[in-house]
Amino acid sequence: MAEVSAIINARPLVPVSTDPSNPFLLTPSILLTHKECIPVAPAGDFGANDLFQRQWRQVQHLSNTFWDRWRKQYLCSLQTHRKWQSEQPNMEEGSIVLLKDSQTKSNEWPMGIVTQVFPSKDGKVRKVEIR
Repeated sequence: MAEVSAIINARPLVPVSTDPSNPFLLTPSILLTHKECIPVAPAGDFGANDLFQRQWRQVQHLSNTFWDRWRKQYLCSLQTHRKWQSEQPNMEEGSIVLLKDSQTKSNEWPMGIVTQVFPSKDGKVRKVEIR
């Protein structure tokens, strides 16, 4: 059971980066332990005060790194942006539209009918005349 848990917790949550300056993966294990690898004992002799200050700074650094990566890599992957990702039909004459007005409530926006369309150079309708 522990082996299965270790395998699941080692799977990346976000796509693997090919950037050599950022070779680490964001995994559930990192989220749970705030550790990317097995820590190595620091070289040198340190007193208790030095050790606690160093540990506190290290924990703060790891925590900041984690939250930064969590925000930039994982949270962005949860919500996909569908806007302009697929081809949408152009407006046509006779289409019924809502006229947005910041001074009125959304359920009171007036309706209009497209009377003329003005396609741009790329064939997309970006301007319309409304009655």
